[in-house]
Parts: sequence; C-alpha cells; structure tokens
Amino acid sequence: MSGLSHEEMEGCRNLLGLLDNDEIMALCDTVTNRLVQPEDRQDAIHAILVYSQSVEELLRRKKVHREVIFKYLAAQGVVLPPTTEKHNLIQHAKDYWEKQSPKLEETPEPVTKTEDIQLFQQQAKEDKKAEKVDFRRLGKEFCHWFFELLNSQNPFLGPPQDEWGPQHFWHDVKLRFYYNTSEQNVLDYHGAEIVSLRLLSLVKEEFLFLNPNLDSHGLKCASSPHGLVMVGVAGTVHRGNACLGIFEQIFGLIRCPFLENTWKIKFINLRIVGESSLAPGRSLRPAVRFEQSDLEAFYNIITLCDNSEVRQALDSGTGDQVLCSGEETLLNKRELNLPSPLRH
Repeated sequence: MSGLSHEEMEGCRNLLGLLDNDEIMALCDTVTNRLVQPEDRQDAIHAILVYSQSVEELLRRKKVHREVIFKYLAAQGVVLPPTTEKHNLIQHAKDYWEKQSPKLEETPEPVTKTEDIQLFQQQAKEDKKAEKVDFRRLGKEFCHWFFELLNSQNPFLGPPQDEWGPQHFWHDVKLRFYYNTSEQNVLDYHGAEIVSLRLLSLVKEEFLFLNPNLDSHGLKCASSPHGLVMVGVAGTVHRGNACLGIFEQIFGLIRCPFLENTWKIKFINLRIVGESSLAPGRSLRPAVRFEQSDLEAFYNIITLCDNSEVRQALDSGTGDQVLCSGEETLLNKRELNLPSPLRH
C-alpha cells in the first residue's frame, strides 16, 4: 500500500506528468523492482505512486530530476530561487501538499455505545495482526533492493539505476569486514558516510559484483524482541566473467519511525573468501550456515560483549574462541579472518 496521502498522490501524479515516457517506464522498473509490467504511461505512473512508500522515497529518486520538481512548484505558484537544492525543493513540495489537506472542522463525539466499542476493539485486533511482519519476505525484498542498487554502481554495468549514499544507513551504522583472499584481515568502519563509501568502493573501484543466493540455503532471517531484523545472506563474488570466491553477509535492520514501511541498516558484517582460500573440498555453492537461533544470538554478541573481548577474539586469528562467557557464540563455527581489493 502506498505511503502517500491523497494530496501527495495527486501532486506527484502531476509532477510525474512532466517526465517523458522513457523516464516514466524506467522509474516504474526501479520502484517496483521490475515486478510490474505497465501497459501504458498512465499505468506506469499509477504503479509508481502505489509502490512508493513515502514522498521522500519517490522524489529522492535519481530519475526525478531537481529541475522537474522546480518546474512543478513554479507551476503551482511556489516561487523559489533557481539554485534551490533538491532536498529543499522536496520539503517545499511536501509543505505545499500539506496545506492542501482538508482540516477537520469539528472533533467527533466520543464513542459510548457498547457495539461501537466492540467494533473498535475488533478493528484494533485486526490492525495489530496486520502489523505482523513476514521477516523472510522482508529479507528477500531487502536483498533484491540492496544488491541491485549496489551492483548498479559498477561502472562496467552502465549508469547507476538510483542514488547510493548514507541515506540508506543509520548515522551510527557499523561495518565489520572480514576477508581472506591473498591476505587476511578484519576491518571496522563506523558512521553512515564511511560505511556507504567503503561498500561503494567494492563495486565502483574494485569492480566487484556480489551475486546473492536467495533460495532457502542462501537466505535466513530473524528478529529480536526490540524490533531489530537480522538478514543473513550468502552469494558469489565476481569481476567481469571471473568468479573470485564467495561472500556471507549479515545485515541488522531497524524500521525508521519517520518514514512508513522504511527500514535502514544498523550494522553489517561482511565476510569474503577468495576461491584460492576456500577449505579443501568446499564448493562455491553459497549457503548461509547460520541457524535462526545464531542470528538471534548474534545481536546479543555484538551489543552485550565488551569491545575489547570481541577484538581480542578476532585478532587471535583462530575464530574458535567464545566471544562472551556463557554465550554460545555464532562466530566459533567459522574461520573469521577473511577487503581490501580481491585478487584473481
């Protein structure tokens, strides 16, 4: 269901009318992840509006140019300096549509009838049931979105499909990067800007392509009681026509309270192993070896353990130590030392 109000829906419909047909069709593919095949221009605009989770999400799209938002606002009589930046134009558009919303003239009388109370209670139960999240579906849709967006930044694949940047992460996001290629190392990155740049460099500067395996063996999801959703995914790493090795990745996602149906990345653990460094007899078929209980315990490990204990275990080079006393560690099942650039 769209996260746009009626006024925002109509405003965006008129704004999208300023785009040409090719831009509309390309935007529809991006918003719907190519799962919707529109019959014509109006059908594509309808799909864009329905599948957009918020005004910010739609107008921030790279295909919705700054000039288009400016022209729309000018046509509505909202006069702004021609140099106004895109994020400010988006805010002006939101403010304009909010002013168009009809205001309630009177407060409804309180419900006093027993049958009305029962109706509201039943509706509340149904609403609460609807709020339950299918975490596997969420994880699969997230992985489709994340890897398609990240891989599209590879210059060998043509122009990026959409804008990559820190806006997809919480400001205090953490990335722990293990790699085992021609060398072994563990690297930590903190903050939305540096984490987004490090991930971007994998595809934009090192020309990698991360191909996730989203079947039952390559994707596992779990959630914590506090609303953190953990997504574990495995896949293969490529450069051009060469398969360089495998990767395993855990994402921690938290719902954004300000944007409907929007999740941002709280932490990432990424492990890449080059083909030459794989254990004897291990195939390149990527599979997540974590169990759901491991993913649930993983959150406790990275949040409850003292940082010095974690670093000591990681730096030891074995990956077999229990990271916290009394905790069944997730990481003792695997070789921890896993880049910088992958080599082949």
